This record gives sequence, C-alpha cells and structure tokens, in this order.
Amino acid sequence: MARINLLPWREQLREQRKQQFIATLVGVLLLGAAVVFLADQAFNHMIDQQRARNNFIRQEITALDARIKEISELRKKRQELIDRTKVIQDLQGNRPIVSRVFDQLVRTIPDGVFFTSVKMTGKNVAIEGTAESNNLISSLMRNQDASDWLAAPNLAEVKTVEAREADGQELSKFRLSVQQTKPADEEQGQGARQ
Repeated sequence: MARINLLPWREQLREQRKQQFIATLVGVLLLGAAVVFLADQAFNHMIDQQRARNNFIRQEITALDARIKEISELRKKRQELIDRTKVIQDLQGNRPIVSRVFDQLVRTIPDGVFFTSVKMTGKNVAIEGTAESNNLISSLMRNQDASDWLAAPNLAEVKTVEAREADGQELSKFRLSVQQTKPADEEQGQGARQ
C-alpha cells in the first residue's frame, strides 16, 4: 500500500520555521541587547575615565594658578625691594651732594639776604627769602651762577614788603630757583669709578 501522509506536514513545517524565526529573532535581539549593553558600559567607562582626567587637570590648573599667584606676589615683592634698594642707594649716593649744595647755598649768601624756605626737589632747589635790597638779590644770583655746585638761577618773584620797625628799612621778599649741578672734576671722578 502506498504510504500517504495525512498529517498537515506543511503546517508543521511552517510552524517549525516560525519557531526557528522567533528563536533566531529572540537570539538576535538578545545579542543586540548584549552589544548595546556592552557598548553602553564601554562608553560609560570612557566617560568616567575622561571625567577623572578632567578633574585631575582641574586640580593641576588650580595648583598652577596658586603657584602663578605666588610667583606674581614674589615678583611684586622683589620689585618693591629693588625699588627700595634703589631709593636707599640714591639717598646714600646723594647725601654728600645735598650737604655740598647746602654748603654752597651758605657760601653764596651775601650779608643782608635771609632765606625763609629752601626746598630741594630732584635737582631743583626752590628758595624763598628776604633781602635788604634788590641789588643783594642780584648779587646772590651772580654768586650762585659762579658756584660749581649751583647753576641757572631763575628769579620767579620779587615783592617789596613793609619796613622793619627797628630801622625803617624796606625789605624785598623774593622767590627763586636754582639747579643743582656737579663740578666737572666730580663728574669725571664718578665716571672713572663706574
């Protein structure tokens, strides 16, 4: 007898293929999910590493900023010390010059001239005073111009003031300025020392 298969083999085959497809689909989905999970973990790990690097860099930048600030403060202090040292050296170097200038001022004053104020700013000496006559002021200026330590006297103002009660003589009040200089032999001596 001929064998006839009456079972629905096509439906079984279809059902079997359908189950294989579903199994393959589930496998692919599981594999895809695993790949996505692993990729996510890898990316999270890389992000964490980058954050750790960024934090390290921030800490180093903060430390370097502190060092830069410290260096800047040290440079300021150093410059202040250099400036102070320079001022002290200038004062030390100018001390004999100032005393010489004042000595020359005393030597150039004729009798009858009195200083009421002497102010030295840099190389400029501002003088205020009184004189018994205008001729004495002229004599003072000539003496200062002839001095080795003083030059270019410049008369700014002359006023006649009330007479003195004792002798009734009028006084001239004056303001002048004169430049401080060094004698030629002093300048050559300074150049030889340097």
